[in-house]
Formats: sequence, structure tokens, C-alpha cells
Amino acid sequence: MQSSSLSPTSRLGPLRIGTRGSPLALAQAYEARDRLLAAHPDLNVEIIEIKTTGDKVQDRPLSEIGGKGLFSKELDAAQLENRVDIGVHSMKDLETWLPDGIVLGAFLPREDVRDALICPTASRLADLPEGAVVGTSSLRRQAQILAKRPDLKVVPFRGNVQTRLRKLASGEADATLLAMAGLNRLSMEDIAATALAPEELLPAVAQGAIGITTRAGADDILELLAPLNDPDTAWRVTAERAFLAELDGSCRTPIGGLAEAVGDQVRFRGLVARPDGSGMMSVERSGPLGDALALAIDAGKTLAADMDDSYRP
Repeated sequence: MQSSSLSPTSRLGPLRIGTRGSPLALAQAYEARDRLLAAHPDLNVEIIEIKTTGDKVQDRPLSEIGGKGLFSKELDAAQLENRVDIGVHSMKDLETWLPDGIVLGAFLPREDVRDALICPTASRLADLPEGAVVGTSSLRRQAQILAKRPDLKVVPFRGNVQTRLRKLASGEADATLLAMAGLNRLSMEDIAATALAPEELLPAVAQGAIGITTRAGADDILELLAPLNDPDTAWRVTAERAFLAELDGSCRTPIGGLAEAVGDQVRFRGLVARPDGSGMMSVERSGPLGDALALAIDAGKTLAADMDDSYRP
């Protein structure tokens, strides 16, 4: 599709932001809007809510109904059909490979990468009583929890933050886990019993990062997005997603990955596990920041070579 010949801030009509309608998704869309307006004060911006399959189907784990794309395919279609100009996404929910015609235009500054334990009676995973029920639909969280505490029972928990908290309050589980980034963006960080360090629970690839997509070739929109891009988030998420790609990553395989800067060095950690926690393989690489992508790819290749069928969906 040809891009507009107009200057980026003289577009005809508003810049249309497509987003899911959950409170967290809207908070992320508002953040993107506010950053756009800070960079381009004369820009007209409109937020358009789009219902996704992942939002509509709440009674089954994502791994059973199609995976991460269920949170993005309707947003992708809206961009390709020129019903919206950009899509705002939690990067951890974005497919490993974007559909043809869709590109990432910017990464907003990354939030806290950690998972939060939400429990009214315990402040640590180790403090949960034997046989306690933990609600989560993340196979990554499930596998790491069961590897540490095989006595616990994990049950599916789908829905947005508020839905999961209602399920917890109604007694469907004794504890659940949520991303600290989402709680911070909703100003709900005080509900976390504790934030789990990556050494205890390695986060999902790109957890805490917001990505903005648009149509390939939409140079005027990409120019608008350029000032929003956070370089530190960009290289970290790019490396983590490259690691995921080497493992053919989807939500049907428990995978964690985290790239961090330590001075002028990168530290990359990754894991792949069996869903029941009975097996887990980890990898770590370090080197110059400029080698982050290569190190992450090498980490992924190493785990992929060591995986047997019990680790694959």
C-alpha cells in the first residue's frame, strides 16, 4: 500500500490506534497516544477498540485454541484493511512471526519484567501450603512452578487482570500470577504479594514491553512512530524474539527468555520446559552488547538441538 505524500503531522483525519478493549490494553493504548502527542502536539489521535478471538474465548487455554495470534489477528486485519493505522500490543502476546504486510514500528520503554505472585495468605511460592491451587493459563508459569513445587495443583485461569482477580476472590484458586508490568500500568502494584526475581521464575520473552505495529510501507506512520522507539527495549526484545524463533516458540511450549545489559555486556538467559515441570533445560550466554542478537540465536539453537519430543507440543 502506498504511503501518504502528506507530511506525517498533516495527515487527513486522525491517526487511528487499534487496541483490545481490556483495561490493561486500553492503558497501553493511552500510553502510546500520550507519547505520540508529546512528540507531535498537533497530531489528531483516535483510539478504536477491537474485539479479538482471545478476548471472546475464555473457557479454554490459549494453547488449545490457536495460540498468541488470537490476541492480534483482528488488529492485524484492521491495519491491513486500513480501518486503523497502528496496533498497540503487549509484546509477550505477539506472534513470533508477524503476518505479511505488518511490521513493528516502535517499542515503548520496557516496564518491570517480573511475574507477581497474587495470594491473600502467602508472600512466597515456598509458603503456599501443600496441595494449594494456583490459577494460570501460562504453560511457562505452570512448568516453572511445578518444577519447584510438584505438590501444587495448577488450574487454567483465563481473562483479563480483573477477571482473574475475581476468580481468585471467589475461591477458584489459592494464588495466581500476573505480570508486574501490567499491575504497574494499572496502578495496582500493591496487590502483589511479591515480585518474583528472574532467578525464581524466568519471564516470558518480551514481558513488560509494548510494541506498536503498522502496515509495511506506511512510511508516514513509521516516521511518526520513530521518536517513540526506545533503543534499549528494542535490542532486548529483538534478541529475545530471535531466541524464541529458534525454538519455533508458541504458547504450546513453555519458554522463557530475558536479555539484560550488565555494564557494556549482555546477559541472556533462556529456558524450555515440559508443561508438567518434570524436565527443564536452561541456557545462559554473555558477551558484548553488540553481540546480543547472535548470542540469543546461539542460545536458542543450543536448546533446540537438545530438545526431545517430550518438550514439543
